[in-house]
Amino acid sequence: MNPDGSIKVVNRGYNYLKNKWNQANGKAKFRGSRTEAALKVSFFGPFYAPYNVIALDADYRYALVAGQNLDYLWILAREKTIPDEVKKNYLEIAEKIGFDTKRLIWVEHK
Repeated sequence: MNPDGSIKVVNRGYNYLKNKWNQANGKAKFRGSRTEAALKVSFFGPFYAPYNVIALDADYRYALVAGQNLDYLWILAREKTIPDEVKKNYLEIAEKIGFDTKRLIWVEHK
């Protein structure tokens, strides 16, 4: 948590082509109740985008996150791979909501 009540957001990944880590820092704010994972996130000053956590495992290792419509969907992980059972479960959840999961881009982590 930041002193102003917002949440510090750090997106970090390794670019194996450039052999270096990339990091983007931002902040998130709750759009309503602090008990719902419906946030708005900003990496670029005053501009915010919806960030809705649809599914989250008990240990906070994997999250299924959507934007404001059916065009934006991410599966975030703290590890290089996602277990097949988690992947299958998250894809089923997304498809039930109406996402076209065939459009997902699967990044290969080396």
